[in-house]
Amino acid sequence: MKKDNKNFQDQILPLRDEIDAIDAKILSLLARRQAQVEKVVALKKIHSIPVYHPAREEDLISRLRLQSQNHGLDPDFMENLYRVILRQSRVKQTQKMEVKGVRPDAKILVIGGEGQMGSLFANLFTKSGYAVRILTEHNWDHARDLCQDIDLALVSVPIERTVQVIEKISPFLPSTALLADLTSVKKKPVARMLSTHKGPVLGVHPLFGPTLSCLDKQIIVVTPGRDETACGWFTEQLSLWGAVIVKSSPDEHDEIMEIVQALRHFATFCFGDFLCHRQAKLSRTLEFSSPIYRLELGMVGRLFAQDPALYAQIIFATKGRRALLKEFILSLGRHVDMLETNDKQLFVDKFRHVAKWFGPFSDQAMRESTFLIDKLIERF
Repeated sequence: MKKDNKNFQDQILPLRDEIDAIDAKILSLLARRQAQVEKVVALKKIHSIPVYHPAREEDLISRLRLQSQNHGLDPDFMENLYRVILRQSRVKQTQKMEVKGVRPDAKILVIGGEGQMGSLFANLFTKSGYAVRILTEHNWDHARDLCQDIDLALVSVPIERTVQVIEKISPFLPSTALLADLTSVKKKPVARMLSTHKGPVLGVHPLFGPTLSCLDKQIIVVTPGRDETACGWFTEQLSLWGAVIVKSSPDEHDEIMEIVQALRHFATFCFGDFLCHRQAKLSRTLEFSSPIYRLELGMVGRLFAQDPALYAQIIFATKGRRALLKEFILSLGRHVDMLETNDKQLFVDKFRHVAKWFGPFSDQAMRESTFLIDKLIERF
């Protein structure tokens, strides 16, 4: 037995040494790749080119999947590996781009700049070399002076105060200044900016929270109001910081946000509220849970770990949102008879009807959720 063990050790040691040598080469190649990325960053900074290039990344992934098959490797493994590498590369590039200003001579006023989202954008502008001024309710006495010669006034206050703040600040703004807001509703704020300010107007909605360290691939919706050309430097700056810009009208934005934000958050709230009302044993359910249940429950728990006042603003922001949510609640009653009559066939029919409506997205959702589940299994 000892002889067999010695033979095993004698045979495996050279193999392990070779693996170690290969790992060292991989690290060396990754370092060389990063050095090339640094050169790309320098070139992009000179020409103000955005970090994220979707077509380039997807072409690379497709090519690597094909090459991995030719080498007898798992294409999914190769894609997962390179997604991590590309993500790290984008983050590094974005951090470098944060010090690149499209108009570094511009003066920025962030109204509500001591709040979380306002602070995030104030810091981004500061890193990029802009002169940033902060206006809050505590120094409003100096609003007129702070507005002198500014190029961008960015309103970042709670939704219910946005229109009022726009009305108060507009008389102090230079006629050439760009006026923009960061709220999650756009129709009323954009309309009020247009009616009170004669210069460029742009609605902006960051679809992320204020705790990010990087804007890599984060979506920002812009809703043009007036003089898109004069607003172009601001949207270009957002792209340089790594954001993906989605253009919309204020009406379309608010209609879609009723679904994407209000309905999604409210449905999650209702699920959590029901579990609480039933006094469900969360820890015990997790012992019985599949990865998908843990993922779904994790999203519910995530909601209740955050600021309720913020979500109240989002959910109750407009009459349209509240009407949609009432419609959602009433729609649940349509299924009561199906349960009372134990009508399984009706359920199957409704299921198939909805599945047909979802169409090809169901296959996409299956792939994406499977990826998330696999990652969750790896982590926990």
